[in-house]
Amino acid sequence: MKFLRGIFRELVGLFVDDGMLALAILGVIALAAIVVRFVHDGTGGVVLVAGVLFALFANVMDAGD
Repeated sequence: MKFLRGIFRELVGLFVDDGMLALAILGVIALAAIVVRFVHDGTGGVVLVAGVLFALFANVMDAGD
């Protein structure tokens, strides 16, 4: 059972290396979905791109410490 658990953790680690970055990106996606739902002028794309870039930048700055 430990062997299978180890394999599962390694597979998840391939896709989610940094948990906080993954959570931040999921939050940005949720925010962009809300914006798209209520504002129909392309603002959702701007929110998505800016939010993901900001999350990545914040993660890189945090990793430098």
